[in-house]
Amino acid sequence: MTNSASGRTTLISPGTTVRGDITFTGHLDIEGEVSGSIQAAAGQEAILRIVEGGKVTGEVKVPHAMINGNVEGDIHATERLELAERAVVDGDVYYNLIEMAVGAKVNGGLRHTSNVTDDLAVKREAKAVETPPSS
Repeated sequence: MTNSASGRTTLISPGTTVRGDITFTGHLDIEGEVSGSIQAAAGQEAILRIVEGGKVTGEVKVPHAMINGNVEGDIHATERLELAERAVVDGDVYYNLIEMAVGAKVNGGLRHTSNVTDDLAVKREAKAVETPPSS
């Protein structure tokens, strides 16, 4: 599923279940359920909103997410992540900026990073320093 027009909103309404990966631009509002990964199209403005009662089972990779529902999987928010009071995340959260309301739950790690790729590169470099080359 692809939403090609920036500034437009795609809605997954209550009672609707989507199975498969979603790539989008603009706004994606989830009031139903998604079983699959969700990611923003590269280089595009994108905001994901999961409302109370909405659920995602899969990895999320977006610039900006506002969550008040459930996510079972890791979240990568390169710009901003807002967790409202009924948000429940079962997975690790990678964020640049985070706002977390009282009552929000994260069952996983919180990792501040401005770029997940840079974070992984730093870990690889550290491991390379720890393991000297064989002679």
